[in-house]
This record gives sequence, structure tokens and C-alpha cells, in this order.
Amino acid sequence: MKPLFFLLFLAFVLSSSSSQARSVIPRRPQPLSSIKINTTLNQGTCSFSVSVRTSCSSIRYTRDRISLSFGDAYGNQVYAPRLDSPGSKTFEQCSTDTFQISGPCTYQICYLYLYRSGNDGWLPYDVTVSGYNTKPVTFYYNVLIPRDIWYGFNYCYGTRAASSAMK
Repeated sequence: MKPLFFLLFLAFVLSSSSSQARSVIPRRPQPLSSIKINTTLNQGTCSFSVSVRTSCSSIRYTRDRISLSFGDAYGNQVYAPRLDSPGSKTFEQCSTDTFQISGPCTYQICYLYLYRSGNDGWLPYDVTVSGYNTKPVTFYYNVLIPRDIWYGFNYCYGTRAASSAMK
């Protein structure tokens, strides 16, 4: 009888913790109405590698301007005002583009937002960021990025500093 009770209790605990995790961490990117970009911070001394994989379901290539912002739970923010360069066919369908971005040193990256301006449309599959003090982290999109709004993920829940960059 005790083993059966233990198994039922364990099943209950596991099912409640997995449902809580689903409600806290969004599976899809979310719009962000405003973000406080601190461009003076990008004079930092750390280098980050950012790989952007464009979905095979995306248009052949985009001429849209793509910007990126990511950071940690302590308010350290890296901002790239324009990843693409005109005429370079960056972000072609089924391709991966890697960028070296300098910015302030961070701890573990826990948020990333993309911004698209233009009329072409673009569907990134995922974005992976790696740096000196941070393990590589991948943010899975696989949805069209809406025009003229920051769109992405914030896994820094419960921290004051990360949310201050999001105001």
C-alpha cells in the first residue's frame, strides 16, 4: 500500500510542477511594447557570437532591417541596431548567419528580442547567443516577426534588473 501511495504522490508532484513550468516560460515569442535601449553600454569589452538561422518556410531573402537586443538578469544589455547590411542577402531562406557583436560583459543570457522594420516579412527559426561568461543559449522562434515591435523571450522572471531594461 505504501509504494502505491508513494507513486500516486510522485505522479501528482510531477504533474503539478510541469504545469507550473508551462505557465511561467512562454513556448512562443511574445511582443514587448517598449524596451529601454542603452546604446552607451555597447562600448563594453566582451564579444558575443550570435547565430541566426532563417527558417526554410521564410521568404527567399528579406530586405527588412533586423535589430537585436539581449541581456542578463542583472540589467546588462547588448544591442545591435542593425544586423543585416543592405544588398548582402543576409537572412536568406534555410541559411544561418553568424555575427560578432561587442557589448558589455554579461552573466547568463536570459532574454532576447528581435525587431523588424520593412515590408518583406521574415521567419527566423532560432537565435543562439554565446559569450565569455555565458553558456550558449538558443531562443526558438519559427514564427513571422511582426513589423515595428520588439518580439522575443524573457526568461529572467522575478528579477528587478532585467525588467528595468524592458521599460
